[in-house]
Formats: sequence, C-alpha cells, structure tokens
Amino acid sequence: MPRLPPVCGGHGRNNAPGLPDKRIGSYPRVRVEGGGRGVVSQAGAVLLVETVRKTGLDTAISAALEPWRKPRAVHDPGKVLLDVALAVALGGDCLADVGMLRAEPTVFGPVASDPTVSRLVGSLASGGKRVLAALRTACAEVCERVGQLAGDAAPDSGGQMIVDIDGILVLAHSEKQDAAATWKKTFGHHPLMGFVDHGRGGSGEPLVGLLRPGNAGSNTSADHITATQLALAQLPKPYRRGRQTLIRTGSGGGTYEFIAWLAGYRCPLSFGHQARAPPLCSGSHLWSCTVVICDV
Repeated sequence: MPRLPPVCGGHGRNNAPGLPDKRIGSYPRVRVEGGGRGVVSQAGAVLLVETVRKTGLDTAISAALEPWRKPRAVHDPGKVLLDVALAVALGGDCLADVGMLRAEPTVFGPVASDPTVSRLVGSLASGGKRVLAALRTACAEVCERVGQLAGDAAPDSGGQMIVDIDGILVLAHSEKQDAAATWKKTFGHHPLMGFVDHGRGGSGEPLVGLLRPGNAGSNTSADHITATQLALAQLPKPYRRGRQTLIRTGSGGGTYEFIAWLAGYRCPLSFGHQARAPPLCSGSHLWSCTVVICDV
C-alpha cells in the first residue's frame, strides 16, 4: 500500500513528514513516497483529488453553490458535493459511504457528517432548476479549462468535436423512483447520456445524463433534443453550433423532429439505421448502415 506522508505543498509551513500544511483549494496536498511513514487506505483517490485541484473543479463548484451555503455553515457545499462524487468513484452507492473519506482526513480533509450531507442534498434538491443551472455553468467552465490544459491531447485537437448521444439501461433491484419495466424486459431506468469522444487513445468524457424512467422510448425526439442541447452547452463556445461539432446517435436519433431541430445549430448528424436488405441480397434480412447528414 502506498505510503502518504501527511504533508502539503502550501505556503509558509514546513514540509517535513508528519507536519500537515495549509490546504490549497478544498483538499490537502499530499505526496506519494515509497519510504514515507504514513500509510492510508483509498490512496488511489489522490489522483482524483489532484485532478479536482488542477482543473479548478473545487473552486468552481464552491462558487456555484455559494448561494446555498448557510451563514454559519462549517462545511462548504461544493466540498460536500465533491466528497459524495469521490465516494461514488471509490465504489460507494449511498450518501453514508462518504464515511470512507472521513476516515482519511489527511487525504480528503474535513468531511461532513452523514446528517449534514443529507440535509445539503435535500436543500439542493429543493433548489431544482436553479441548482442544476449553476452546476452546469460551473462544469462548462471547467471543461473549457481542461481542454486548454490538455493541449494536443484535447478532443478537439483535430479541429472537430464529436458528441455521442445514446441511451443506456440501469437496472434497479427495488422500487426506486421512476424505475419501470424496460424494453429489454428488465426493471430500472433508461437515461439518455452524452459523451465527448476522445478517440481511440481515450475514453468518453461525460457531458450530460438525462434521467428517464425505464419505459422511456429509445427514439423520443424531445428527449434527444433536450440531451443534445444540454451537451452542447457544456462545450466551449466555438463548438456549441456549427459544422465543427458532429453529433452521433443510434437509430433512435433518426427522427424528423430531431433532425429538423439540429438543423438550427448547423451541426452534422450521424446516426445508425436499419433497413431491408438490398435487392441483390437473398431473403429479407435487415442490414445496418450509417446515415450522415452534413448539409444542415
């Protein structure tokens, strides 16, 4: 297990092992050393914490949620929300799993109690669309900053941004809110997701997750429009409309309404389509093709 001396790279303090230093941002700074004296669990989360700090995600989320911070609150709402996200990344599946972060204050700093986390989530939920708009604006700013930091490794390094819009099935093992029977005869949810394609050398960068019940349609044009609109809003301004942004969907995106709406953004669209086999083929088997609409 990596050894993490509880030291930071802050200002004005000794960096000798064993002496905690001033935090920079929402989380302490730690160094990973082979010969350190402090041994902690969940050391892999240091990479996530450093990513949060490098991209400025902590300061952006904190600023966005400042209107929902009570005057005498000890814990910053942005830090609490990021702690929940880190807990999920570490395998947690409920709010109480932030306890794994609370057990390592050297790595994650002060972590709010379970009742505090629960009250904050309830408060943000009551904020509704205002909270979502604030968080989306903050995330869009961070996405643009990440692209600048990535340089030649950014997804738009070739002069084009590719956004994938597709639905996925998330199984539920109990009567969750909006859980319903799916088209695959399972039970759960059917969210519509949006990702930026990072090419063969990378993975998808999530832009949007539109929550939907399990019985939501695969080709619902209104949902595709909403998800694409939210996804485009997360991109840097030069890519929010125009031919430099390609929208890719499955066959569910091949509806007249969605294509007509996308024409207003002048973004090319690529979607899968199934049709009857060509006349030269025997039988009536279905064959798959990709339809690309560029002149919109």
